[in-house]
Amino acid sequence: MVARPAVKPRPSGKPEAPSSGTGANAEAGTASAPAAEQKIESPSIEFSDFRFSQSDQGFQIVEEADPVDAAAEEAAVLFSNGQDEAASSVLEAAAHAYHTAKAERLWQMLFDLYRLTGKKAAFEALGIEYARGYEKSPPSWRDKSTGSPKLVEQAVGSVLFRGELLGENDAGFEAMRQAMERSPKLRVDLSKVTCLDNDGCGRLLTLLQKAHKSKRGLELLGRDAIGALVEERVEAGKAENRECWLLLLELCQMQGQHDAFEDVAINYAVTFEESPPSWEPTRVATPEPVLQLAADAPDELDADTYMLRGEVKNSRFTDLPAYAEFHDPVLIDCAALRRMDFVSAGALLNVLTTIRRSGKQIVFRHPNHLVAELFGVIGLKAVATLVFAKY
Repeated sequence: MVARPAVKPRPSGKPEAPSSGTGANAEAGTASAPAAEQKIESPSIEFSDFRFSQSDQGFQIVEEADPVDAAAEEAAVLFSNGQDEAASSVLEAAAHAYHTAKAERLWQMLFDLYRLTGKKAAFEALGIEYARGYEKSPPSWRDKSTGSPKLVEQAVGSVLFRGELLGENDAGFEAMRQAMERSPKLRVDLSKVTCLDNDGCGRLLTLLQKAHKSKRGLELLGRDAIGALVEERVEAGKAENRECWLLLLELCQMQGQHDAFEDVAINYAVTFEESPPSWEPTRVATPEPVLQLAADAPDELDADTYMLRGEVKNSRFTDLPAYAEFHDPVLIDCAALRRMDFVSAGALLNVLTTIRRSGKQIVFRHPNHLVAELFGVIGLKAVATLVFAKY
């Protein structure tokens, strides 16, 4: 074995620290120099000649995608495109491959997919595996919607009429109209109205008649107060404020005040020399609730929710800004929402981003996990809070 060449001293004449390896001096048993003399000079590093611009432009840091995230996103996009079987295959493979806490959302997505597609046997079988793997109770089977259909049908939306009952109050009447379109049953609180005019009475009457023709449940809070304001506008024998007369007849009809209705109808016929509307027993509304919204009630108590239902496709949500103008937080109910396509989700993000910039809070209530995952894919969770239903 050839011996390593001996270490030559530096030109400065300072003693060189002996090697701790297996060199010639070590083999000869040479003693180590004192600790005070073992001073090693580190060469200085010069960066002046280094140029970052000369580095390889093709160099990239590749971050490995999380398989759970990838599977969840893929399944959500497939489901949004109507590819239920493909989404099911992705979720089934991933859910059985991963049993971590993070992967639990894959199981929740698969539960919702089985429920939405009516696969009860597969749902129950998955529940057994879920209980065994996660040691907790699985979700319970319901109908083909994440929300209870009966509860959705019986839900009553509520909206506070903003501003006065004047013909020029476009925002107030538009908000009421949109709320009527979203809710089969709607409660309108008129308690803050302190004045009205003939055109405003006409616009309210039109909405009431439209609700009746479309068989929508429309309930007015503060009917007595509005009735008193309307009575101040009508005068027997003075053919003015015709819409106020007709609204007064409608209010008597809704409140079941038959005798008062007949008196107003006779005065109307004499004043305008035309037949008044007829009494309809089926038009009588339920008694006004005792716990109506107070005039100084905070906004969060009088806000109705913006409802999303069924299959949402190619929607631009043009009515959402008008709703958000009068509500904070902006509550979007997804209990009856089955699916939303990718285009609609992107449009929804654009609208909500603008609303969020105004400083308002946005809350999605009870979306299914497939829709919620799609919201995550497009980045909607950055502007809104999601609240899931408790099963």
